Amino acid sequence: MNAAPADQIRLLDVQDLDVRLQQLAHKRRSLPEHAEIESLTKDLTQLRDLLVAAQTEESDCAREQTKAEQDVDQVRQRATRDQQRLDSGAVSSPKDLENLQREIASLAKRQGDLEDVVLEVMERRESAQQRVAELTERVISVQAKIDDATARRDAAFEEIDGEAASVTKEREVIAGSVPADLLKLYDKLREQQGGIGAAKLYARTCQGCRQELAITELSEIRSAAPDTVVRCENCRRILVRTAESGL
Repeated sequence: MNAAPADQIRLLDVQDLDVRLQQLAHKRRSLPEHAEIESLTKDLTQLRDLLVAAQTEESDCAREQTKAEQDVDQVRQRATRDQQRLDSGAVSSPKDLENLQREIASLAKRQGDLEDVVLEVMERRESAQQRVAELTERVISVQAKIDDATARRDAAFEEIDGEAASVTKEREVIAGSVPADLLKLYDKLREQQGGIGAAKLYARTCQGCRQELAITELSEIRSAAPDTVVRCENCRRILVRTAESGL
């Protein structure tokens, strides 16, 4: 393949721009905010699970408290009715009076036991409510951190994408002036060789693979016509000759 020396030099300019696009893409993927958001999101998921568990516990305690209070109220109402019967004098039989008094005493004990249950449930509910409040605050805090990191990431995206768009336009202009067959070979090699399809021959060394060329290879390149597109024997990339090639 042949191409004017100036076209081969422009191919190095295209390569430099492609390297810059690779760097920008890597920078975009490697922003520290990615790991920060991922870590915070995991924390947020765990906190939300804990919050749901605490809210469920508080809801269960609320139902349990309501049931216990209803039980207390029922026992209290029954005890009040029995006490009213006792005070009214409507019960005259000694045996009936004894049974009524025994029932009132039993209801009083039952009421006391149920009130203890209410207090115990209230304590558990209060603890669950405190846990809900604490976890809610932590969820809000972590979400705020995620929002902040996301905003920083998006700002970085905007800056990187803006530069990438500018570099892409510049590449299109320069690549448009490179012969199509040379550009096609370059793109093929660039895909095969980790993003580097053309390299400068500098001080007898291929800047693509960083290998110094053998004397015989240098001799062949030295004798090649200026418009001959030469390749590195080691990495097969396009070698572009310049005044600094050391030939």
